[in-house]
Amino acid sequence: MANRHLSRSIVMQVLYEWDFRGGDLTDLEIEQALVRNAEEFAPGVNDISFMRKLLLGILNKQKKLDDIIEKVAPDWPIEKIALVDRNILRIGLYELLFEDRAQVPAKVAINEAIELAKTYGGETSGKFINGVLGAVYKELGEPGKDETSKKKVLPTPVDPKTLPLDKLGGAVVYARDGEEVYLGLVHDIFGHWTLSKGHYKDGEDDKTAITRIVMEEIGLPITPGEILGENEYVASHPEKGRMRKHVSYFLCEAPYQEISLQKKGGLDDAQWFKLAEIIDLNMYDDMLPVITKAVNILLKK
Repeated sequence: MANRHLSRSIVMQVLYEWDFRGGDLTDLEIEQALVRNAEEFAPGVNDISFMRKLLLGILNKQKKLDDIIEKVAPDWPIEKIALVDRNILRIGLYELLFEDRAQVPAKVAINEAIELAKTYGGETSGKFINGVLGAVYKELGEPGKDETSKKKVLPTPVDPKTLPLDKLGGAVVYARDGEEVYLGLVHDIFGHWTLSKGHYKDGEDDKTAITRIVMEEIGLPITPGEILGENEYVASHPEKGRMRKHVSYFLCEAPYQEISLQKKGGLDDAQWFKLAEIIDLNMYDDMLPVITKAVNILLKK
């Protein structure tokens, strides 16, 4: 077993102990638990500084990591996830989001967490961990996707048309105040400004779904307009497996009134921005064409 993998297993055991005791450990007790586990389960592995850095980093970011887990696996509140699984998720997410990718590539972070799950988790733990971390990996733009590896396993081909469909709608919400045009954006816990987006309910048409989604998310009454674009991709749900997701984006007008986040679900802010301010925001690359199209339309009106 590679030293780093063994070191991660030690960190997982300390996190398990910390979590089992309700997070009620002093800094000294955490350090003692780390040293005790390292001496018992990893004798001769001189990697305590790596373990300590990883452990303390996860504990410092624990609330943020848990928020992300609940966003990606909304059917699984953090307290309902098995102790082992949720602490492996914390390790994998921390390395995926906060470690130097030159030291821990994204694929390594995910694979290491899956291996921990196979060793210490239950029968379905590996699949669950893979589903959650895979969803975050996609949100991040799949960093390192094109890098070659020594062993490359080709996925089993699947006809997307045979997969269950999950229909979503997104909105570029705009408002006018005199001569000024504003866009209403939401901010997610990954640090990006993005569009209001949500799932269609059974039987909803586009107008009904988009109007409801925006009202439930940022509390604005809107008038849906023209479609800005569509996107379809295959994603993995932690429990339901692979799904075909179809997202339609619409230009929607709202009154220029107070905008406020109504439900969080992985979001932490909502604001109006003047068109000139949009260029300086941290946004997802795949949102830029949709927003650029919307801005071009608005500037011509």
